[in-house]
Amino acid sequence: MSKKVSILVAILIMASLLLAACQPAAAPSEPETPKLKMCQVTDVGGIDDKSFNATAWLGMQNAEKGLGVQVQYLESQQQSDYEVNLSTFVEQDCDLIVAVGFLLADATSAAADTNPDQKYAIIDVDWLGQPNVLGNATKIDQATFLAGYLAAGMTKTGKVGTYVGILFPATQAFMDGYAMGVAKYNEVHGTNVEVLGWNMDTQQGLEVGNFESLDDGRALGEQLLDEGVDIIMPVAGPVGLGTLAVLQERGTGLLIGVDNDWSVANPDKADFVLASALKKIDVFVYESIEEVLNGTFKGGTPYILTLENGGTGLSYGSAWESQVPADLKGEIDALIPQIISGAIATVPTR
Repeated sequence: MSKKVSILVAILIMASLLLAACQPAAAPSEPETPKLKMCQVTDVGGIDDKSFNATAWLGMQNAEKGLGVQVQYLESQQQSDYEVNLSTFVEQDCDLIVAVGFLLADATSAAADTNPDQKYAIIDVDWLGQPNVLGNATKIDQATFLAGYLAAGMTKTGKVGTYVGILFPATQAFMDGYAMGVAKYNEVHGTNVEVLGWNMDTQQGLEVGNFESLDDGRALGEQLLDEGVDIIMPVAGPVGLGTLAVLQERGTGLLIGVDNDWSVANPDKADFVLASALKKIDVFVYESIEEVLNGTFKGGTPYILTLENGGTGLSYGSAWESQVPADLKGEIDALIPQIISGAIATVPTR
């Protein structure tokens, strides 16, 4: 190599070193902000019960996607699991614990007293009033009123039915709204459609005593069909799947789902799902999580889902959307503003 080339190479090397020395040092990476942890304790029936647990979990999953939180759940196999699962999530430093269903009310209330700094949200419980518990209720009678009106307009036998898993105020509202909707249809059309399974005067009806047994759902479905009912609204979570299976096996009758859209949740049986009375607890769960993120979470006053705020409503089944007569749909649509204004009552006067 010539002397001139050697000198040139040396100059280039020194220039490179000087340039590198002048480059600003890489800024240290900022530590990631830990994600807030949102935790759900299910009622019995499992996370995929196609009812409350599943709908609440949908709200959790939507929050995971839309709000960037971490979500997890613990399943309760029996009622003795409630306290254990709630305590487990307290120990895991969950930012919000969502308890699914009225059966968790006592355990949640006790946990909230013991852990006043822990935030809780609970579905279908609006009476606790504790400052760290956000309760929830749904004017589901508004939606089941529409469902009852629809059932009365679609029945071929003049008999529609219903039954309940466990009777308490929140499930009672389903039954009352349904019976009131049938009564309204009879008043408007001069018909005499009967409701089997619920008596508004005595506030008594068919009750299976649980929210799990498909066999009980089958038995009550068969009983009501044998009594001439052709449209059934089970208010019993997964129990209603037993009724839906009977309808499919017999190839007759229609079901009105509750809480979520049963024609979507059970696409293989959509031909037997006339409609569903929606209880959009996923909206309540999502907004509860959002309040925690925004620092606006406040317990005490419950969050009420209504027709007016879109938290409840009637959804026609995917296979029946086009089969319900337009005139009947129009009548149902016309009822909605009257229900919202209070001009039409959806529960009996007591």
